[in-house]
Amino acid sequence: MTIFPEFFAGPLDFGILRRARARGLVQVETHDLRAFTTDKHHTVDDRPFGGGEGMVLKPEPLFAAVEALGMAEKNVRDTARETVVLMSASGTLFTQTVAAEFSKADRIVLICGRYEGVDERVAEHLCDRELSVGDFVLSGGEIAAALIVDAVARLVPGALGNEASQRQDSFSVSANVRAVETGVPDSTADLGGLLDYPHYTRPAQFREWSVPEVIANGDHAKIRAWRREQAMRKTIRNRPDLLERIQLSAEDERLVRKLKEEIAVEWRGHDERS
Repeated sequence: MTIFPEFFAGPLDFGILRRARARGLVQVETHDLRAFTTDKHHTVDDRPFGGGEGMVLKPEPLFAAVEALGMAEKNVRDTARETVVLMSASGTLFTQTVAAEFSKADRIVLICGRYEGVDERVAEHLCDRELSVGDFVLSGGEIAAALIVDAVARLVPGALGNEASQRQDSFSVSANVRAVETGVPDSTADLGGLLDYPHYTRPAQFREWSVPEVIANGDHAKIRAWRREQAMRKTIRNRPDLLERIQLSAEDERLVRKLKEEIAVEWRGHDERS
């Protein structure tokens, strides 16, 4: 639901999402909110009660738009099957876990906020949740909605050429994350909620930089261990908060302690040089 339906002509027509739509795996429709207004000026916004800057999206067109789709009322809606989402900087964070949840639903309605915000009665009585794509403010919810459509569509079975590549995504958790005995992933693709490991391709030597020898020698057990360590290292450096959300094996915990010590030494050395 948007006041700028033409925005989505570009994001929906490329790559995996385009192929998924062409194959009938995903159906994406845009609805112009102004089509659900009743006045001659197609008014979708008004001044906020109590004063303040900006304009606020009115509730009437949004309720009419969602109800026109035949969605059940909020108090009886089966949100595992169909859900209404308000894109909002005040919402909870959209994550890979939410994307996986949405990929199993039959229908998701994304309401793109604009201006100063949306009448709170929309969030309270029409939407099942509010979602944000990050700790920043966008001009409107269209970009955020496009991100969610892309993230969800690629998780729909058949959308990717190689389904195992989903397990290689940053943040993804697989059912077969690690071998019980070793703590090492039983697939080079499994990340178990960590950030992705580094990737390299040919040429093996570029300028003065070489591909790490371990991933060029064909020893898959060593490659899996190296990738696990590098994924852990990148997560500790860039998103240490993720370690609190995932289950770590005893070997993982030892690896985390070792890497934290190494990274601390590196940072101290960098501070001294600076």
